[in-house]
Amino acid sequence: RIPVMLNCRRSAQALECYYWVFFIATERSHFEEALLSGRNHAQHLARMLAQRERFISNIANNLPSMLAYWDTDLVCRFANRAYEVWFGKTAVEAVGMSMMQLLGERLYALNEPYIQGALTGQAQTFECTLTRTDGSVGQTLANYIPDIDPDGKVAGFIALISDVSALKQAQAELKLAASVFHNTMEGIMISDGDGRIISVNPAFCLITGFAAGEVLGQPSAMLNPVFYAPQAYAARQIDIMRHGRWEGEVWNRRKNGEAYLEWQSISLIPGENPQSMRLVTVFSDVTERWRNSERIKHLAFHDPLTGLPNRTLLLERLGQLILAAGRNQRPAAVLFLDLDGFKQINDTLGHEIGDDLLKAVAQTLLDQVRQGDTVARLGGDEFVIVLDSPENAVEVERIATRIISSVGQDRVLRGNPVRVGISIGIALFPQAGASADALLAAADAAMYRAKHAGKNAWRFYQS
Repeated sequence: RIPVMLNCRRSAQALECYYWVFFIATERSHFEEALLSGRNHAQHLARMLAQRERFISNIANNLPSMLAYWDTDLVCRFANRAYEVWFGKTAVEAVGMSMMQLLGERLYALNEPYIQGALTGQAQTFECTLTRTDGSVGQTLANYIPDIDPDGKVAGFIALISDVSALKQAQAELKLAASVFHNTMEGIMISDGDGRIISVNPAFCLITGFAAGEVLGQPSAMLNPVFYAPQAYAARQIDIMRHGRWEGEVWNRRKNGEAYLEWQSISLIPGENPQSMRLVTVFSDVTERWRNSERIKHLAFHDPLTGLPNRTLLLERLGQLILAAGRNQRPAAVLFLDLDGFKQINDTLGHEIGDDLLKAVAQTLLDQVRQGDTVARLGGDEFVIVLDSPENAVEVERIATRIISSVGQDRVLRGNPVRVGISIGIALFPQAGASADALLAAADAAMYRAKHAGKNAWRFYQS
């Protein structure tokens, strides 16, 4: 029984040994499997981290703006590729540099207040001028963003510096355009595609008399020229839509009803659709210039003292009348008038009274003829009257007699009684001549016959 018991004991020990061997092998297998799984997971996480790092690095390096991280010792811990463009430093070279080294003393001194502000936990935004490595100057917008750790302490700050040179240039151009818009002497009105006024400048208000609040949102048609024919207005609109521009002179009225002449230029600014297009109207008040021009033209063809047509305009009108009378077989007459006794009044009472007398005689002559007739002053005390289509010689005689009577009446000028006579020579068309010069010469000759006859008389021209 003892050997049997010994054999059994050995068998149990062997079995227990086999059990422990199996247990250890199994656990080792589980451990190796877990270890392999952990290793694979770590490798996966490493790949993900590397991929994320490359992703973030690509974003940072392809940003047009400079991006960097500065610790509390102002040492660069990260810099993107843009630093090479501005400072000539690669990202690898920039990392580990101090901010003083990278910026230089002058630029660092300018940035120091913002640096200290960021280190105290306050975000900073400011503009700065930087010089690139190629020597060009750029305008930048800098943002210093504090990095605050879980304990609430500032661990450093992120610097994001963007190139805003183009934006600043656009702002400068817009500012200049706005300054021109507000300070130009020409009135400017901008209307939308629906024809409603959306903007006016101060000169617009000064010229038209309307305040901006009275016209904004109103149809631009409220300011359309009041003296504009509908056909002309329609033609103007067609020109604007077809050619994108129109300019010309138009008469308009101010808010108080006063008429004024404006030089107007209208430009069409197309849009993506009819509603987004704009019409820009620029105009200036040229009334005074027009008056001066008209005054100059008036002086070129009129006597400055009496306002009557001068010799130039007389010859032009007489020539036109002769052409018309020749075509239509209608009569005409030229009366050459010379005052009797004017020289004595002018010499004794003075030129002022003499001028007053000439103006009074001019008005008297105008009162004795029809609107279609012409009264002109040749100079001195000589006048000419051109009668268009008198009925006959008898009517011309009546007019001449009436003129002598009216001119010869007593007058009081500046407290002085004056009286003059008048001698009249008459030339009939076509009997006395077929040209303006011939008729004037004939009437002049007849006037001298009237003077020799005793003055205050009229005579017809006889060859």
